[in-house]
Amino acid sequence: MTSPKPSIRACAIALALGTVSIAMAAQPEPAAQPNPLPATQHKWAIVLHGGAGVIERSSMTPEADAQYRAGLKEAISAAGAVLDKGGSALDAVEAAIRLLEDNPLFNAGRGAVFAADGTNQLDAAIMDGATMHAGAVADVQHTRNPISLARAVMEKSPYVMLIGSGADAFSAHVGLPQEPQSYFFTERRWQSLLKQLGKEGLPIPPRPQGAPPAPAEPLAFFETPDNHKFGTVGVVALDRNGNIAAGTSTGGVQAKQWSRVGDSPLIGAGTYASNQSCAVSATGTGEYFIRLTVARTICALVQYKGMSLQAAADEVVQHQLPAIHGDGGIIAITPDGQLAWSFNTPGMFRAKLQEGGQPQIGVYRDEP
Repeated sequence: MTSPKPSIRACAIALALGTVSIAMAAQPEPAAQPNPLPATQHKWAIVLHGGAGVIERSSMTPEADAQYRAGLKEAISAAGAVLDKGGSALDAVEAAIRLLEDNPLFNAGRGAVFAADGTNQLDAAIMDGATMHAGAVADVQHTRNPISLARAVMEKSPYVMLIGSGADAFSAHVGLPQEPQSYFFTERRWQSLLKQLGKEGLPIPPRPQGAPPAPAEPLAFFETPDNHKFGTVGVVALDRNGNIAAGTSTGGVQAKQWSRVGDSPLIGAGTYASNQSCAVSATGTGEYFIRLTVARTICALVQYKGMSLQAAADEVVQHQLPAIHGDGGIIAITPDGQLAWSFNTPGMFRAKLQEGGQPQIGVYRDEP
């Protein structure tokens, strides 16, 4: 039986396919190319602060300057190590702030300033830009790392903010380390409190139970002239997934009364993060930062006015804050990798680090 003849159309298709195959086979192999990063992978980055105020070379000893810079470098390097291993922005923020809370140089955790009653009243907040979930605590007196408690409030409770003894009780409930008040004690902060109370004519509280004996000789250590007003630590970070986060921790204002709470634990004032705009951590005179909702205002200028991050930060810190007599500074970051800091004081302890780079650390206004 004779096979049917192929149609003209089938022949044309076969001929075309054969031509394509021959042409493809004749082409040389493409040169090997390096594997590009996935389109969704970002370069990580971090910005960090350790407080703003009257921080000048004339009042800073070389030893104190070196100690502060070493503390900033340790914290930002730890955060960078987290991000370099693929960790989240939240993990990096918490890791850096825990180190700053453990470092007695900074007004957060161990080394926090004292309230007028002789206690350390600690505040902290953390916020996830990817989900806009947030956690905050205020007037914590026994939790070793308030930033970890703020994160626990965010992740292990239905709430955003806990305060006082209830916050410490929740901290113990979720298994975070607890400490006696003496753990947070530092002699230089205690001596600063006594001087401040003397200036204000307020009664002197008893030395905290468990604190070491008072020194025989006066302490010789750097203290900013307005130490009673300033002091906070904070971190903002961007991870390789393009998510940002912010965290802030503080002992608040020296010699504060009646359980005063500043801007640091208030979402939108001293701490804020949204992947739609930016992440911000603030430091300074908290009452003014609260009135201006500084952190959220900066991010709103980025999101709704199309301003660059640096321009938005400067608009709020250099113009809006001074207009109401507010002093301090901020650090900020965006999901597209913009980094910024801005402060209207003589100095701010600060550092930034981007993937593949080296930490850039500053203290005084004339440093980049």
